[in-house]
Amino acid sequence: MTALPHPVTDDLFVSPVPPGTGWPEDPAAVSTPVASSAEEVESLAAGADGLAELDARVSVCRACPRLVDWRESVAAEKRKAYADQPYWGRPVAGWGSSAPRVLVVGLAPAANGGNRTGRIFTGDRSGDWLFASMHRVGLARQVTSLHAGDGQVLPAARMVAAVRCAPPDNKPSVVERDTCAAWLDAEFAMVLPTVRVLVCLGSFGWSAALRALAGQGFALPRPRPRFGHGSRVDLDRPDASDAHGVVVLGCFHPSQQNTFTGKLSEPMLDAVLAEAAGLAGV
Repeated sequence: MTALPHPVTDDLFVSPVPPGTGWPEDPAAVSTPVASSAEEVESLAAGADGLAELDARVSVCRACPRLVDWRESVAAEKRKAYADQPYWGRPVAGWGSSAPRVLVVGLAPAANGGNRTGRIFTGDRSGDWLFASMHRVGLARQVTSLHAGDGQVLPAARMVAAVRCAPPDNKPSVVERDTCAAWLDAEFAMVLPTVRVLVCLGSFGWSAALRALAGQGFALPRPRPRFGHGSRVDLDRPDASDAHGVVVLGCFHPSQQNTFTGKLSEPMLDAVLAEAAGLAGV
């Protein structure tokens, strides 16, 4: 394997990047336990001592053979435009504030986006749209998010993906989705105490978020609310310990298919994210 320079630090890395070798924002160490089955995902997710440890365990998961093969083959082969860069090639953990007021929930990392950069929604066209909009409404410190270690900060927001590995054709299987759900459930349990608003990108993110909220004891309306751009669901907290409930907002995913066709425009994206920021008091 040929080591290539990281675009931000110029340090050399092979692709995929081994944990604990100095990649910017790498949460894992050489000793981080690795899940190799759905049962181990459940055990390691439930046993994580805090968000940092959970992120570390997510970032080395190998529970889904098809996803492992795909993410690593993309990292080794590389897109021509990024042939001079190392690829992260591992699962992509949630990223942003550890006490977020806004939680953005998406589908999965992009094969040549987060799978390359090591940060969710970073390094592809969808991420360009999302971070620019978050910056315009005050949720992101910089307009762009190009690579881990680039100085981007989300002071009051966090981003997560329902599935943590880049899937072929952006379509994880039901088994892969369900295997990865334990990571999402554990992350929700850790961050929901401070979250005021969830922004769900696309129907997959919407369904995954509602499923995870139900798992945390939130009572969902029946029938379950359907996804739509601008959809809103107001939920009370299960223990009524907080006068502020949780608001769930739907937003079309900023995929190229949606943005190129005009299904999603910048004003439409800004409107949902601005609503989220306002409701969260950011």
